[in-house]
Amino acid sequence: MPFQLVIVTPERTVVDQSVDGVVVPGVEGEFGVLPEHEPFLSALDSGVVRYRAEGQEHLIAMSTGFAEVTGNHMTLLARTAEPANEIDRSRAEAARERAAEGLGQPGIPQEETARLEAASRRAAARLRASLV
Repeated sequence: MPFQLVIVTPERTVVDQSVDGVVVPGVEGEFGVLPEHEPFLSALDSGVVRYRAEGQEHLIAMSTGFAEVTGNHMTLLARTAEPANEIDRSRAEAARERAAEGLGQPGIPQEETARLEAASRRAAARLRASLV
């Protein structure tokens, strides 16, 4: 029995479909959700969301956000979410390189370090998702 998966960002609804299972990047590690899962809330980390629908696996690169599971419905609220087929690999590689260069600079402020690390994680997720 499938359940409904909805992935939304401030700009758009990325996914709204019936799925058989989902694996998402939680802040404490990946977790999976299947039909009839117990209700819960979780914070999400940047990474790759994997879901199975109609016999095919789909990948979405997403940034931080929240997951809510209620009954046979799962909603992922994310700052950004990008299906694998929409990812520009060269742009993601350039973003990863810029972040690495910034992190290699001596004496950068702590808040800049956090911003660059987050950008690096987002770029890495986009690159992993685009390998399909």
